[in-house]
Amino acid sequence: MNDLQKETTVVLVKPDGVKRGLAGEVISRFEKMGLKIIALKMVWADKEMAAKHYPESRADLMKAIGEKTLATYEKYGRDPKEEFGELSAQKIGRMVNKWNIDFITSGPVVAILLEGAHAIDNVRALAGNTLPVFAAPGTIRGDFSIDSPALANAKHRAVRNIIHASGNPEEAKYERQLWFREGEVVDNYKRTDEEIMFE
Repeated sequence: MNDLQKETTVVLVKPDGVKRGLAGEVISRFEKMGLKIIALKMVWADKEMAAKHYPESRADLMKAIGEKTLATYEKYGRDPKEEFGELSAQKIGRMVNKWNIDFITSGPVVAILLEGAHAIDNVRALAGNTLPVFAAPGTIRGDFSIDSPALANAKHRAVRNIIHASGNPEEAKYERQLWFREGEVVDNYKRTDEEIMFE
């Protein structure tokens, strides 16, 4: 059980969340859930850092981004050919990924490393659907954004969805190493609620 309680995940409050003054609200929601902050900093990512965070080399990721985009177009009865021409899901994913890189480098980001029981799944649940238009009320994206690919792509920009959250253990490990140095991680303390919740 101890290992499950020490799962870590990365959350980034993106430039839209920072500029709207939502960083404190986002942090508060995760703390109230019972997750422990073990690293926290504000950074302004450059293109090189952003390209490592959104690696175009991950064909599965590019395809998934493209497929989500195409599904949203279909749902709203819009023709993706008007925006993209005759492109595959993979090519659309690469185009959207470039907009993601442009956006995450457009302003400061608050990077958070959280630790706790089932941290990855719990953070993803509280964050809500990556497409805010489909995010449930009560989730971070559902409460603070109504954006969609149909709106964003028409303006050739990334979907403004407040935060990024690691999707799985491999991604969390990679992003932890990308965004934080070991000297920045402080995990040798206990929150008072850990004893009440788990011991």
